Amino acid sequence: MPNFNSNNNNLNFEEIYNQYRQEGQQRASEEINVVPGKEQIVAVRKNEDGDIIAFRTDNGRDLDYVTALNEAKSGNLAHVDVFHKYGRDIIRSEPDGFDGNNLDNLPTF
Repeated sequence: MPNFNSNNNNLNFEEIYNQYRQEGQQRASEEINVVPGKEQIVAVRKNEDGDIIAFRTDNGRDLDYVTALNEAKSGNLAHVDVFHKYGRDIIRSEPDGFDGNNLDNLPTF
């Protein structure tokens, strides 16, 4: 672990933060697991503006946005949350510290 002594004038704050973040992402990726009985989103479809408009699950189902919202609200999709913003419900990946499974970073179909 980096030295966090505030008296050390030679600290490279950015290097320490990047190491901390990298270690956190590695641990988070190891902690993500399959949830029995729940499908996981493995790919997304985006429109011309880059908005996610559909989802593909690990069972091969393609879900439009509204269907995916309902599935997520019912607890049938793993590792996603639904929150209300801009006057509508929005699906997002659980904030787990691992960028690799963020919905925007998933493969497209």
